[in-house]
Amino acid sequence: MNRKELSQKALEKGNGVFHLIPTWVPRSFCRPGKRIKLHPSDYYIYGLDRGAIDERWFSSTTHAENGPKTTEDEGLSYIIVDEKKDEKILLRDAIEILKEEAIGDVLYKKYGRWPIYSKFFDNLGPLPHHIHHNDKFAARVGQSGKPEMYFFPSQVNNHGGEFPFTFFGINPDNTKQQVKHALENFSKGDNNILSLSRSFKLELDTGWDVPPGVLHSPGSLCTYEPQFASDVFAMYQSVLYYEHCVSEELLWKDCPPEEKGNFDYLIEVIDWEINTDPDFHKNRFMQPKPVKPYAEMKEDGYIDEWICYKCNKVSAKRLTVLPGRTVTIKDNAAYGIICLQGNGVFGGHKLETPTLIRYGQLTNDEYFVTEKAAKKGIIIKNCSTVEDIVILKHFAENPDLIIQ
Repeated sequence: MNRKELSQKALEKGNGVFHLIPTWVPRSFCRPGKRIKLHPSDYYIYGLDRGAIDERWFSSTTHAENGPKTTEDEGLSYIIVDEKKDEKILLRDAIEILKEEAIGDVLYKKYGRWPIYSKFFDNLGPLPHHIHHNDKFAARVGQSGKPEMYFFPSQVNNHGGEFPFTFFGINPDNTKQQVKHALENFSKGDNNILSLSRSFKLELDTGWDVPPGVLHSPGSLCTYEPQFASDVFAMYQSVLYYEHCVSEELLWKDCPPEEKGNFDYLIEVIDWEINTDPDFHKNRFMQPKPVKPYAEMKEDGYIDEWICYKCNKVSAKRLTVLPGRTVTIKDNAAYGIICLQGNGVFGGHKLETPTLIRYGQLTNDEYFVTEKAAKKGIIIKNCSTVEDIVILKHFAENPDLIIQ
């Protein structure tokens, strides 16, 4: 079958819901926290030179930028069309063919693609203090800016890793010259940039908003990260805890060739106002917010909460379906899901939370819901009499979200 036929078959067979195959991504500069249910023998399946798998990407039409050995489809989600016939198609290609039928008229006219993805980021230790460029600076290297959000689900955090604290931004009393001096010392050893920042203890089942231009050193909790579809970044910290060194090449990643060596350009990339905000916690921290009163939802057999809600380009919800209940959930936008807990039926598809996943194995925990199906409503049945179903839902622009 050609791509058009596969796309149409997937749409019709799934009643507007696509069954996705797990997408695993290695990172050469990371160490796996081993909380994303991948089999212990499979973390280095790409080879030691590629590094361990410590990310699983969801509903992704974004290619991972992982150096010269990156595979053609790395980071890209596949739809399983027919498991028995081993028929599959990239989610990216299906959306390109189905257009508005998949993601709705508004999103397709604005972006011409599915403009977000989400992931589990599962690192044993903290990442370097780094930055994602805004649209202005990302455009200079042919990319889009990258807002992202964090949420720390209890279900994938049986341990906190080596450092469950995240540094955000820059201390309000520090200067651009101090930051520039730290960057100039990048190749001389520990540039000590974290002394110019502040850290926050990470709390399970809460989250953070991370706009483009904000320096951040993510801590070691396994993190659910809805984000705009871009892999643009630069590392501003040279030496991590336990003396892990960062290549100077990553300091200048996604920097235009004519700006390499220009430390003033690296300072320009920083959104100084947000980074030095004295009310950073108040303005960027996120507790779950119910879409309706809790008592009303529980009476109807579910709990629906916004968990990432401070950005109009990308957002997320946590949906809990109570034991033994069947509910119909409507949303006004297309979305992807990952199931964290429980088993049942989701839009006519099996829904199961796996205990252990082999690389290349199909699971029943990840789906993509087209806009039409989302608006019609997805029927979800919890087949357990004792355990909740817990699902995370990642959206692009969602008209139901009201940013306060």
